[in-house]
Amino acid sequence: MPTFSAHDGTGLAYHEHGQGTPLVCLPGGPMQDSAYLGELGGLSAHRRLIMLDPRGTGGSAAPEDPASYRCDRLVDDVEALRTHLGLDRIDLLGHSAGTNVAVLYAARHPRRVRRLALIGPSAMALGITITGEDRLEVARSRAAEPWHPRAMAALEAIVSGKGADGDAEAVAPLFHGRWDAAARACDASRELRQNKEAAAVFAAEGAFDPEATRAALAAFGAPVLVLAGEVDVNTVPRAAAEVAGLFPDADLVVQPGAGHFPWLDDADLFVTATAGWLDSRE
Repeated sequence: MPTFSAHDGTGLAYHEHGQGTPLVCLPGGPMQDSAYLGELGGLSAHRRLIMLDPRGTGGSAAPEDPASYRCDRLVDDVEALRTHLGLDRIDLLGHSAGTNVAVLYAARHPRRVRRLALIGPSAMALGITITGEDRLEVARSRAAEPWHPRAMAALEAIVSGKGADGDAEAVAPLFHGRWDAAARACDASRELRQNKEAAAVFAAEGAFDPEATRAALAAFGAPVLVLAGEVDVNTVPRAAAEVAGLFPDADLVVQPGAGHFPWLDDADLFVTATAGWLDSRE
């Protein structure tokens, strides 16, 4: 497992899969290690995946200053990784909460990004609101699923502010296109591997300035892929389209039948879409 030092001396780790052009990958959570990404459904057959474990997760050390878990400060870790890899520019992929770090990096270091892929993007850094009704509308489309009545009731309780113990577990199937063994294993692993102390700091006051970030991205020259799952209640397709609209050169892909982890729901579709986009932008 390769390691490098962040600007503040914190030892950070990453994992490599595949060969070829590097693709730096930032996991979500927030503050989850990169293990749940696996090899992104086989994307490693097309790119050398560089999977960063954020500070305080996986093989990366915890920092002396817990305030450095804040999203905007994590941008410096990505820049340290780029320098460590000896790359003038990077292809950068973020998933979920990790897309906040990715877009802040693109806003701060636009000339260091060759291509940007945002998978199931979180919208915190961009000030895009996803309402409870947005999520409920997507969830209603899953009514034929055997687990739907319990999951829908739990989501309605959470949206109304009346969520109770067990509701978070009950809504888990709504984040996946298929609630199968792979989806259950993904959820169990992520719960165990998240740094909850770090997650509580990730979006702390000062982490985001959506107006300034939007202004910077309006001049962002590199191509952008925004890929969302058709039935993802976390990143609803409407919000993903709004994210794509903030960039001058963005392609929006909505993967049919997929949830928040599209490489698990249909690896072939995900890899074909993502690798095909990367290749088309060579």
